[in-house]
Amino acid sequence: MKYRLVTIALLFFAGRLLAQQSPSGAVTGTVQDSTGKPLEFVTLVLVQAADSTPTPNKETTDRFVKGAISDNRGTYVFERLQPGTYRVSASLMGYQTVSSPPFTIETGPQPQLLAPLVIREQARQLTNVTVRAQKPFIEQRIDKTILNVENSLVASGGTALEVLEKAPGIVVDLQSERISMKGRENVLVMLDGKPTYLSTADVLELLRNTPSNTVETIELITNPSARYDAAGTAGIINIRLKRNKSAQPLNGNLNVGAGYGRFAKYNAALTLNARPGKWSLFSNYAFDQRNYWSVATIDRRLTTTEQPTLIQQDNYRPIQNSNHTYRLGADYAFSKRTTLGVLLTGLRTDGRAQGGTTSAIYQANVLTSIQRTENDNKRFIGRLAGNVNFRHQFDSTRRGGQGRELLVDVDYSNATFRPAEQFETRYLTPQQIETGPRSLQRLNTSSTALIRAAKADYTHPLDKRTTLETGWKSSYVTLSNDLLVETKLAERGQTVPWQVDSSRTNQFEYREWIHAGYVTGRRTWPGWTLQVGLRAEQTRTEARSLTTNSTVERTYLNLFPSVFLTRTVGDQHEFQYAFSRRIDRPNYQYLNPFIRVFDPYAYQQGNPYLKPQYTDAFQLAYSYKQETTVSFGYNRTHDVIVDINEQNDQTGVTRITFINLSKQTNISINLSAPLRFTRWWSSRSSASVFHNAYRAQVAGTPLNYSRLSANLTSNHTFVFGSGLSAELNATYNSPYVYSQNQMRAFGQLSVGLQKNLWQKRATLRFNWNDLLQTQRFYGKVQFQNMDFRFATYSETRVARLTFIYNFGNRDLKGAGNRRTVSDDEQRRMN
Repeated sequence: MKYRLVTIALLFFAGRLLAQQSPSGAVTGTVQDSTGKPLEFVTLVLVQAADSTPTPNKETTDRFVKGAISDNRGTYVFERLQPGTYRVSASLMGYQTVSSPPFTIETGPQPQLLAPLVIREQARQLTNVTVRAQKPFIEQRIDKTILNVENSLVASGGTALEVLEKAPGIVVDLQSERISMKGRENVLVMLDGKPTYLSTADVLELLRNTPSNTVETIELITNPSARYDAAGTAGIINIRLKRNKSAQPLNGNLNVGAGYGRFAKYNAALTLNARPGKWSLFSNYAFDQRNYWSVATIDRRLTTTEQPTLIQQDNYRPIQNSNHTYRLGADYAFSKRTTLGVLLTGLRTDGRAQGGTTSAIYQANVLTSIQRTENDNKRFIGRLAGNVNFRHQFDSTRRGGQGRELLVDVDYSNATFRPAEQFETRYLTPQQIETGPRSLQRLNTSSTALIRAAKADYTHPLDKRTTLETGWKSSYVTLSNDLLVETKLAERGQTVPWQVDSSRTNQFEYREWIHAGYVTGRRTWPGWTLQVGLRAEQTRTEARSLTTNSTVERTYLNLFPSVFLTRTVGDQHEFQYAFSRRIDRPNYQYLNPFIRVFDPYAYQQGNPYLKPQYTDAFQLAYSYKQETTVSFGYNRTHDVIVDINEQNDQTGVTRITFINLSKQTNISINLSAPLRFTRWWSSRSSASVFHNAYRAQVAGTPLNYSRLSANLTSNHTFVFGSGLSAELNATYNSPYVYSQNQMRAFGQLSVGLQKNLWQKRATLRFNWNDLLQTQRFYGKVQFQNMDFRFATYSETRVARLTFIYNFGNRDLKGAGNRRTVSDDEQRRMN
């Protein structure tokens, strides 16, 4: 508590040193159509006027200050403005762009009210002012990072996972199936603001099978407010899929592409939108055929046996995946204040991986035997989710503040995973002579995840500077896993019946009930904003093995406070202090005590007695002109959930299980800044330097691993004119540690090229992912009696060509960004 108070005091002191009550003003207004109807989702641009009259047929030299989007009442606000002369322009697809007359901002407690901006349906092309409003791929704010995926050239034709790998501060480790943010493990991955309730391995598989052309944005939030689930000790990655951008009567786009690395890839997507009357209808279907390869190597050294033994394993797998994703939705506006929406999303993946693992066994540096395992892995993934959302505003704008609002969400989701694996192992001499019968095993798994959730959020402005929010959420999750393992020994060509392996056959169920309530308060003063919140979550879990008839139950109640204090100095400097407490509950697969075999020398076994881990996260951030950000973070985690390796020296087999370490600390310094080299070349680069330290006792041996690491990201955009543009994205991750794993550095370089065709009705994109093929994972484990090194990499160097065609009346008013409950939720995220 002492250090928290010191931090707050320093923040206050720094703000007052930079400005002794710096003067600032504000301006507000509305946007209407020709009938006087308020227009929402209008793009507003505030510029500091260079002269009083725009010059015809050329771009103005006004200096950009801020941007905003009008709300459902057509209202916009620009705050914290220095005295001066300004102009506001309003633009919306299908409407003429208009600008206000120049006006002067003076300091004062009340915002200056401008005359309504009236924009009319487009009848001709305006020539006197050019507005460029496309968002960059990486958008940095003081409280979060936004990846505008649909604006990225290097993301076209890829997967959501490939886009995430290019995000600042994000490390996707495919070897240990982890996602980390600024060096912190246990990130909560959400789809459209809703938890997936899947293991990290299943989330990676889901993202690997989600085409990037179905993703609109990816948000990276390190300190969410009390309004959001407390899960995710490292923060939240929210993947927002594309919603409708409908027009009346009909519009849409067609997206087709092909790629090649070692194997061919194909993708296609169709989007259709319409807005008849009070309805807003939207739909999307995407198909993706992805063929690629994967390689894994492991060298295991056994030094405790009579003779030093080396086991060298090499695995190669060609993989085929076909993916179908679809989204169907409708919004109905009963009135300007009441909207009801429904949304249906689905995913189907059919995959097959055929390959083999060769294990060469050396004793005293002499090859003594060989094991060769051929495997055939078929996989089906199905996911169906439905959502009903309701929004009602009880009254209109009150004294310049937002009115009372009620949001209700009801969700139902059913996910199915059905992998079927078959292994055949042959035992050979160094001369490739087969010895003894072959060992065969087949595994048939059926896993389901059933999710039911409902929540309500209520916003109540007490006055124009104070807002109170409260709400509740209840979720009930049922996860089941049914594994049938059969084995047999047979000579080549011999017919032998399969035998059920009862020691590995398993039926496991996990149930989770979470009831949560929260309250947040937000208060603004000139130059200051304070938001405090408290969330209470009661959790009940039940992990049951039907095979052993054993059950582990837990019930606990936790409080999760959060504090956000923001100091604004003029219109250029912003400071923020943030604190939040968060939780990570063990994934159900981590609790399953039965065995999952990876290869003849490695298997995984869960721990039903795992406890949740808790993190206290502190952050101090600074933003300059809402573009350049610097932040310092300190995070302390107790009962850290990690996977560890345990080796049997007699057999050489490694068991991977999960335990709670006593604590982990993470300290990070993060910098993100834009840079414009020329009129046609701009960039945004980010650096995250972090120190991770693990402290625990593992089987009586101290585990004290720590390391200073860094993540660097640089994204460059080139606009050459005549509809031609290019993009370059580079990332570098220095060596880092995770539990017992010591990982080497890796990175990637990707490039993209785009040409607009037919008056921007069509776009042709070419990109080359991982141009230097450096996205490879190398690491080692040297702990207790274990000494092994590993490497994992796959077909990441891929060239793709994508063609996008927009059809229909794309210049009519769009309703596709209609706010649903979850959309409002995202915009309020801290």
